[in-house]
Amino acid sequence: MEMTVEKVLEIADDSVALINDVNTKNALSEYLPNNLNQAEVNKIIQKHTSHLEIILTYDGSNDAKPDVAGSSADKSSYTAAITTGKNYITANS
Repeated sequence: MEMTVEKVLEIADDSVALINDVNTKNALSEYLPNNLNQAEVNKIIQKHTSHLEIILTYDGSNDAKPDVAGSSADKSSYTAAITTGKNYITANS
């Protein structure tokens, strides 16, 4: 199945939700398993932040990577989540 910009961004919404929820609730976030230590939470935040950074560079070079970078779709929630994720890690390291 060919991925579209809309589908990629829809999938990325899960990372945005996780980052924002963890930023608010820390390890009590509904998106995290129970009993994680701070290093484990930071690792998950880093994974989702990196995922968002990667998908925003998709350039349409193949069917699995539609041109997200060149799309006129609003990407502000994704760039804000990247900033939030990086700031969270810095504040909790």
